[in-house]
Amino acid sequence: MNRTLKIVAAVAVAFPALVVAQEAPKLEIAVIDVQRIVEESAVGKEARARLVKAQEEKFTQGKKMADDLEALRKQLTTQAATLSDVKRGELQKQIEDKQVQLQRFQSDAQQQLDELKRNELEALEKQVMPLINELGREMKLKMIFNKFQSGLVYADDAVDVTDEVLKRFNTKVTK
Repeated sequence: MNRTLKIVAAVAVAFPALVVAQEAPKLEIAVIDVQRIVEESAVGKEARARLVKAQEEKFTQGKKMADDLEALRKQLTTQAATLSDVKRGELQKQIEDKQVQLQRFQSDAQQQLDELKRNELEALEKQVMPLINELGREMKLKMIFNKFQSGLVYADDAVDVTDEVLKRFNTKVTK
């Protein structure tokens, strides 16, 4: 027994970190499901409604252009035999011009919708980030990850603070 105490004492002198039980700092981590914030918050729902409305407007405009193009094609098909070469050429040129206009419209519309979506998400982020930061400080968290855009493949529901952020966000927006 005396020999064991001497060994423990020698180890304690040589390697104090092994003998002194030190508690490792607890790393507090949480995740937030940003998609749920966008889908379930009042502000997110309003932003999505604006995006849907803009998409519907662009779709309606595009459909009208496509219908006009189809009408010209149909006219060319049904009247091709009775049209002069000059008139047929003019109609074909109109069809080509309408095709180019439609393609440009579709490209421009997609860019505009993408920009609108980006702007809506940035505005939402500016409003929700202070709440996330506040919650992180209150809960003494070291890190909060975006649940599905961080490379994270698993997160226990206990570390998900999305419900609390949603509650605060909706409460703050309502005021």
